[in-house]
Formats: sequence, C-alpha cells, structure tokens
Amino acid sequence: MSAQEHPLGISFEFFPPNTDAGREKLLHTRDALAERNPRFFSVTYGAGGSTQARTIHTVNSVRECGINTAPHLSCIGSEKTQLRDLLNQYRDNGINSLVALRGDLPSGMGGIGELRYANELVEFIRAETGDHFEIAVAAYPEAHPQAPSFEHDLQNFVRKVQAGANLAITQYFFSADAYFHFVERAQALGVEAPIVPGIMPITNYTKLARFSDACGADIPRWIRKQLEAYGDDSESIQAFGEEVVSNLCQRLLEGGAPGLHFYTLNQAAPTLKVLDNLK
Repeated sequence: MSAQEHPLGISFEFFPPNTDAGREKLLHTRDALAERNPRFFSVTYGAGGSTQARTIHTVNSVRECGINTAPHLSCIGSEKTQLRDLLNQYRDNGINSLVALRGDLPSGMGGIGELRYANELVEFIRAETGDHFEIAVAAYPEAHPQAPSFEHDLQNFVRKVQAGANLAITQYFFSADAYFHFVERAQALGVEAPIVPGIMPITNYTKLARFSDACGADIPRWIRKQLEAYGDDSESIQAFGEEVVSNLCQRLLEGGAPGLHFYTLNQAAPTLKVLDNLK
C-alpha cells in the first residue's frame, strides 16, 4: 500500500471566533464533529489581522474534547525567535501536529520576516524540534493564485514535502480531475506523503464566490450558473450544494483519496450532511 492509498480518515478545520457567541457556537460544532472520530482538528490564524494569541486560545479550547488539534503556523511577518517560542509553547502543551504555511502579508505590516516560504518554515520546525511534530503543508491542485505557472507551483509543493512534511492538505476544489492530476504529477516527482483533499461545503453562493475568487479555487461554470439561478432561495442552494459536494467526496474516495479535510467555517450541519451521504 502506497502512502497515498493509506487511509487517513476525516479531519475538520476551524477558525478562531472573535465573540463570546462565536466561541460558544464553536464548542457545539466541535462536539458534534468529534462524534465522527476525526483524525484531527486544525485551527487557522484568526481572520482580519487578529493575533496568534486567539489561535492558541482556540486550539486549547478545541482540544479539551480529546481530539488531536493542529494549529496553523505561518512564517510571513514572523521572526525566528517568535516562531521558536511558539514551537516550544506548543510542544510543552502536548501539541504534536502543525499545519505549516507561508501565510499572507497583512496590510500595514512592514517586514516579511526571516523565513519567506513554507519549505523554509518546515525546515526550521524540523531543525528546532526534530520529529516531535507531524507537519501538514498546503497543496493547490489548481495552482496557487500567485504562482506564475502550474509547473512552478508543483515544484514549490515538492520542496515543502522534501523539507520534512508528513502530509498535505489541498485548497478546496470542485473538480476531482484536478485533484487526481495533481496527485499523479506529484507522485511522478517522488512525493509519497498523503495528499488529502480539502472540501468546502456549499451553503451560500455569495460567500463561496468571494472566497473562491480570493484563493484561486475554480467554481465550474455549471455550478455557478445553477447557484445563480436559485437567487435568494437558500434552501435550494444548500440542497444543491450538498449533492454536489457529496458526489465530489464519493468520487475522491473511490479514486483513492487518503481522507477528507473539511473547511467547516465553524458550522457542523453542512459537513455532517455530506458525511451522512457517503457510502
């Protein structure tokens, strides 16, 4: 059994809430999704320039349910001293998984930092902590929006894995063929680490279009047109989205995907509906 065929199960991503109501909601979401025995939860950097402290707080509250929880760690805008302190803090708290990312430069921030790329961050984590952390990195089946070409982006991905990453989680997509093509090309270049498809449930067309335009994820024309046709009919949008994403997940699993990583947006119901539809 190759690494890509080895089953990793399911995992779920959360973002750090910035209100008491949001924090309360996240705990209910966590509990509902924990019942599905995920391999891990992950927690992103807070949106809107919020601090790393909120990520740490969210990680600590999420992992109280006993599920392994992986904080996202970005190198852009951070110095090695800060990253070293953070790694030590995570290690001392019993955290053993990380999602290592380049990150985006927040507006108004001056320097890029000492580490410019995710492969440099992975190398730094390995140099500082050895094999303590399981490290996940990002993959872009449709290429990173800032990459000059698919080939260039693929080489960047290979460098991240060679630097010491254990697995990869993809940007979300709606074309299974894009995923399978990316995996095939990566494996041809010697990548053996599992490449887990990232899944975005469809619940709101306006938000999905905005997210997708920002991160370079393609919404196929037939999906866009159908979602546009529903207008403000949220019930039809959600039913159609559930069908599209469930069929995508089924095809990915049947094609050998090693697991599924859901971008939950701190909601349980859309993800649970998809999981219930899978054979």
